[in-house]
Amino acid sequence: MGSALGQLLRRQQTNAIPSWVLISLLGIAIITSVWRDLLWWAAFAGAVLVITVLPPLALRNWAATLPWEVTALAGLPVLGRSFATVPVTGQIATYFSVAAIALIVVVELHLFTPVHMTDSFAVAFVVVTTLAMAGIWAVVRWSSDVLLGTTLLLEDGVPGTEIEHALMIEFAASTVAGVVAGIVFTYYVRRQVDPSERLPSEVVE
Repeated sequence: MGSALGQLLRRQQTNAIPSWVLISLLGIAIITSVWRDLLWWAAFAGAVLVITVLPPLALRNWAATLPWEVTALAGLPVLGRSFATVPVTGQIATYFSVAAIALIVVVELHLFTPVHMTDSFAVAFVVVTTLAMAGIWAVVRWSSDVLLGTTLLLEDGVPGTEIEHALMIEFAASTVAGVVAGIVFTYYVRRQVDPSERLPSEVVE
């Protein structure tokens, strides 16, 4: 019994420690973004950080983290965008970061609540959530441009049709990223990640 418990604790630590390393890197990404004067991206990275640490904070258990693979999916695009020098790379990172936020929300519902979804509904839910996140992000940028005078979405001298076209491309790309995130959730998280091995017993009971 003691040996089995020791193996279980090691598996939980094997999941939690990489997750916290990645969470720490997210914190570094926020500092780097602020230093590079990318305040809007720092806010985005902060949102990823908050929802990632929400389970262990809410449950008051450092080991109650998301599967480290999910944290990596969310964190790596943010880190890539924080250090990106090529605009296209940044845009790609944005699409997948939006999808990663949606994936985190769905994984938290799956692991930490009684919510159960069929495979097809899970994919659709992640896609819809990704589009919702992309829409919220567009509204945030527009509000910043109107109220603070930034040029995150609206740029002087750029016709409205071009801005709308670029925004539709973002939504289409976010949809594709959402489908990928939905497939990851359905065929990996739901079928390969066993909460009883990854999370403390009080979480899965």
